[in-house]
Amino acid sequence: MNYYLSLGSNLGEREENITRALDMITKRIGNITCQSAFYYTEPWGFNSINGFVNICAVVNTNILPNEMLAITEKIEKELGRLTKSNGIYSDRIIDIDIIFAENLVVDNDNLKIPHPLMSQRLFVLEPLNEIAPDIIHPLFNKTVSELLNELKNR
Repeated sequence: MNYYLSLGSNLGEREENITRALDMITKRIGNITCQSAFYYTEPWGFNSINGFVNICAVVNTNILPNEMLAITEKIEKELGRLTKSNGIYSDRIIDIDIIFAENLVVDNDNLKIPHPLMSQRLFVLEPLNEIAPDIIHPLFNKTVSELLNELKNR
């Protein structure tokens, strides 16, 4: 199964933080088959003087979604992330979000796939559009490219 991940960092050596996270994902989860360029963005949902570096990547694995979440959260902690946002955003050394898992829809207390805020975030849609413009959002029945165009035209 292909998972589409969004990674971001706005503390420390941002590009290195993302590169280290990608290395850990490859070792623990599976082969990264595609990744976007680095995108330099402003914080979303909070104020900070620290800008973000964001990318999207595709990883191929047989791991199930809840296990994937546990592994990505463990990688975040090992790289120095102390807490997850839970709706209150702040600076972070690394953030790894599961955006899509093929066309699966997961909706439980711990995990929601597709990511429920992805269609509101240029920092997700722009790098995702670079690597997967034709992937269809399974709930909205729109491509990533269509979602990006809608967001830009708001």
